[in-house]
Amino acid sequence: MSINWFPGHMHKARKEIAEVMPQVDIIIEMLDARIPYSSENPLVSQLRKETPCIKVLNKADLADPELTRLWVQHLEQERGIAALPTNQHEPHAIKRLLDLCEQLLPDRNLALKGARAMIMGIPNVGKSTFINILAGRTIAKTGNEAGVTKSQQRIKLEQNVILTDTPGFLWPKLSPASCGYRLAITGAIKDTAFDYADIALFAADYLLKHYPQALQARYQLDELPNEGLELMDQIGAKRGCMRKGGVVDLQKTGTLLIGDIRTGQLGPLTLETPQMVQQECADAEQEAAAKAVEKAEREKLRQQRAKKKYR
Repeated sequence: MSINWFPGHMHKARKEIAEVMPQVDIIIEMLDARIPYSSENPLVSQLRKETPCIKVLNKADLADPELTRLWVQHLEQERGIAALPTNQHEPHAIKRLLDLCEQLLPDRNLALKGARAMIMGIPNVGKSTFINILAGRTIAKTGNEAGVTKSQQRIKLEQNVILTDTPGFLWPKLSPASCGYRLAITGAIKDTAFDYADIALFAADYLLKHYPQALQARYQLDELPNEGLELMDQIGAKRGCMRKGGVVDLQKTGTLLIGDIRTGQLGPLTLETPQMVQQECADAEQEAAAKAVEKAEREKLRQQRAKKKYR
């Protein structure tokens, strides 16, 4: 199943960001520390050119700290990129961002000439809460759902930084397909755009491989199965997510598992690594190339048949 969510206001937000980007001195991109690649907007790399960029790995308290360190190293290999792990429970770490702005603009005296910054990120990544902490007052509307911010606004911060807030948005085609699943699992996609049982099965397979002890501790399982579907059955039976006839309700079980992941009930988890996504991207490119060849061959065959038909 392919998961995509791109309502009209996201298309509008993308156009507005592209128009304002040339006037920006520094870009702040909010990522979800549990899915740094899947939550990274390809529009940033397309438009930023030489503009410095701070990649904020938010919700780091919910992510695997060892893998967060690995992602910081990976992201900072690119020129002009600084990575900053944060979470809303550590305001002092969030305010380090203003110091990073100065460091990434060494030729600019901010006391004489302020910096124009733009903050952007996927829906429900915690951008509004981050802005409120940074500003020291409630400015941006917050909510534990995707798509709260609907329009741009400018905010004056300390150290002479003018911040442009933008609506959270995704992009029309989420690729590789696994990115869509991880975005859905972490709450970046409206729940009307996916099936809970489907994404929970994806999560269950991943957790069995990478976080088996967390599963056993949370759901008090003596032994773990080899497959995600069997795990869902075990969790459903343990938690009473049953239908008539003694059959496990996969929708209820899926909702339970995803809720536990989102709220950190299984402990800190990261759902992707740099090596993993590199392999997924290579596989996706190979698959796309094969489909392009297949499409070209079908078109060639169609044209040959059309010629024969009209001779």
